Amino acid sequence: MPTITTTDGVKIFYKDWGSGQPIVFSHGWPLSADDWDAQMTFFLGHGYRVIAHDRRGHGRSDQPGTGNDMDHWVADLAALTAHLNLRDAIHIGHSTGGGEVARYVARHPERVAKAVLVASLTPNMYRSEENPSGQPPEWFEAIRAGVLGNRSQFFRFVPENPFYGYNLDGAEPSEAIIANWWRQGMAGGALAHYATVASWLEDYTEDLKKITVPVLVMHGEADQVVPFASSVPRAVDLLKNGSLKTYPGYPHGMLTTHADVLNPDLLSFVRS
Repeated sequence: MPTITTTDGVKIFYKDWGSGQPIVFSHGWPLSADDWDAQMTFFLGHGYRVIAHDRRGHGRSDQPGTGNDMDHWVADLAALTAHLNLRDAIHIGHSTGGGEVARYVARHPERVAKAVLVASLTPNMYRSEENPSGQPPEWFEAIRAGVLGNRSQFFRFVPENPFYGYNLDGAEPSEAIIANWWRQGMAGGALAHYATVASWLEDYTEDLKKITVPVLVMHGEADQVVPFASSVPRAVDLLKNGSLKTYPGYPHGMLTTHADVLNPDLLSFVRS
């Protein structure tokens, strides 16, 4: 398996397919590079080089006891892009990966052409006076308790319910999608999955303000994980060159459930 080793000795797994302008994908919690299969194969077929990595503590990467935080994840991504000598890259991040992309692009603009934030937690997703539509404190604690308790059972509950919107009226759950989410989650480490919650309590406002490249913000209006009103309008306002694409009725995991719609929209932005 292709890996790089970070300065603190952590092996990071990555996929690197094709040639042409690079598109780099950053996955959400608690998943892996495999969550981008539908997008990687799509863009590979359109002549792009596609790259995705397993965040430290996730998937096939090492599971260290330290460094499971946003700054280390961004440093790991920077190490990967430097190792592959990527230039003029398009970075696409989903959910937690959206925070990773925002901070990476803010810190390493010289390597980036464009970025996409899909169902991203940016600028922040916690409830406050400034963000009354954010998630309440007990929501974050429920995630931590689920990871520390019966993680396997919890990792069935999440995709069966809010992640893909399968708990909404009229939804048709896919057992294959649910099982694949569980498979990816259980391949990673409980420590990293627990520690990730702290990254959801961060504020990415200053990162967004620093970004000058074109950024597309994509969000489902039925997102139960990162509520639309919590993040999306504020993110676009903070970006110097941001645009917004919304999807009525689409869930947090819309890249999987509605790849047939989102992939062409992503391609249109990449080519624009």
